[in-house]
Amino acid sequence: MNQQQTQEKIMSEAKTIAVVGFSSKPAKAGYYVSAYLQKHGYRIIPVNPFLTEGLGETAVPTLSAIDEPVDLVLIFQRSENVPPFVDEAIEIGAKSVWMQLGIANETAAAKARAAGLDVVQDACMLVEHRRWAV
Repeated sequence: MNQQQTQEKIMSEAKTIAVVGFSSKPAKAGYYVSAYLQKHGYRIIPVNPFLTEGLGETAVPTLSAIDEPVDLVLIFQRSENVPPFVDEAIEIGAKSVWMQLGIANETAAAKARAAGLDVVQDACMLVEHRRWAV
């Protein structure tokens, strides 16, 4: 499956998205991408240890603090910081990992794929959703 097919599969199958690096600042991608996705029917779980709430949802400090199934872990973190979040995504049984535009970590991606997760790197989910949903 190529990256576009993987993106389309994730966007059509995911319902619950844990957003690592969710921001409370509307001008930041960690906020406005999440708000866009929520508006388009996805359930957003903000993952940020410095917040208690985001977009009307209870924020959690870590992925392992989530007490329900997660379809997708959407990552807004520097590329070098990605591996522990991928490890957590695998541990909580997420089906997919998506690293936002400008974020890529091939070692972490390979580990996620080996664990059976679908992986997207270096792509904006908002941009791809707009292209896919048309």
